[in-house]
Amino acid sequence: MSAAAEHRTSCAVPELFDRQLRARRRDRAARIGPALFLFERAFSDCLERIALLGRRFSQTLLIGCPDPGWPTRLLAVADAVDALDPGRLFANAALGKPIVEDAWEADRRDYNLVVAIGTLDTVNDLPLAFRLIRHAMQADALLIGAMSGGDTLPQLRAAMREADALEGGAAPHVHPRIEPAALSPLLADAGFVRPVVDVDRVQVSYRSFERLVADLRAMGATNVLHSRAASLNRRQRETALRTFTEAGDGQRTTETLEILHFAAWTAKD
Repeated sequence: MSAAAEHRTSCAVPELFDRQLRARRRDRAARIGPALFLFERAFSDCLERIALLGRRFSQTLLIGCPDPGWPTRLLAVADAVDALDPGRLFANAALGKPIVEDAWEADRRDYNLVVAIGTLDTVNDLPLAFRLIRHAMQADALLIGAMSGGDTLPQLRAAMREADALEGGAAPHVHPRIEPAALSPLLADAGFVRPVVDVDRVQVSYRSFERLVADLRAMGATNVLHSRAASLNRRQRETALRTFTEAGDGQRTTETLEILHFAAWTAKD
């Protein structure tokens, strides 16, 4: 029996996200040139936190690798690094393998450091993904990472609500995301100890709605919900553009992108 099957609960988790579309969107980002500013912010923060521990790690797993230089940079704190990414092109560029985080079997089960950057907010079964990561780790090993949080893209969500109101309803344009207070209990339930979660709210100003959408495409962060909404019609699009612009100062609109940083350990023997 695979690790995923062993850890799966008897109650099936509804699949919110289209796994294949998720992988294709990351491949598209790889082809057009990824927007790395948020990923790099999160990765650099994790590297700094790891360095502060003053400990060298033997076997490291990197989950989420939009920059093929990240595994090399991790060698500053680790002896060996395996890279995985939901997108095949990102994985190949990092000399790694593709992954579906809630349906995988680790090649090794002796990682003493796992770094997970920017992918766990779009898995269908996050508790299972954490359990499978835990299954791949040694005792007294560190999981550290970052993922998008619930306060991400409020201006975009407001613009989409106004656009949907024209048709008398609401449709899912933006992913649901986990709230900070919910993340520590999930880590604890997966078998981790000493979980810590903190929030980095990044303010980014945009000249236009289209520029924001272009950045989301280049991050592989556009809608991959199974029940995603159809494209906006012309009237809805005009409303979304106007609502987004009116939320700003007439020149630029500030959008919030919330990054949840998390860290937890496996128990000592």
